Amino acid sequence: MSDVRSCALGLALIWMAGCNDMQTQPKQQVYGPQASLAPVPADLVEYASQPLKPPALTAALLERGQERYRIYCTPCHSELGDGRGIVVQRGFPAPPSFHIDRLRAASPQYFYDVITQGHGVMYSFADKVSPIDRWAIAAYIRALQRSQHATLADVPAVDRGHVP
Repeated sequence: MSDVRSCALGLALIWMAGCNDMQTQPKQQVYGPQASLAPVPADLVEYASQPLKPPALTAALLERGQERYRIYCTPCHSELGDGRGIVVQRGFPAPPSFHIDRLRAASPQYFYDVITQGHGVMYSFADKVSPIDRWAIAAYIRALQRSQHATLADVPAVDRGHVP
């Protein structure tokens, strides 16, 4: 029986000696002499770096913002942005409605910063949402706010009475 154990131990040692020590893989070594062995992703934003400038407001940006908002924001903020998402209905603390005066007056930069850094019980989404998508969500939040507080005067005269 000891011969079997000795043989198994010997085979295990030989097998382990053949494993790669993982030191030869290409990887980032920030403090090493070769600072960049692996390619850096194009959309990588270093911690505490300057945020991406806001992109031009387009229909495509708003559509992307709506898509990302539905994925990341509706569980707490709801489709309407009133702070009554499904997570809140199950007992999680309610976030403020996007339709209160304070947030209707907030700039898109404010929403970008909250998504990036978190605020109150909301944690940072910087590791989940890319900078361009943060701007898209901020633009969509602004459109969502306007859609809930639109008046007839906001509609161009030529489009009044026209139902698509």
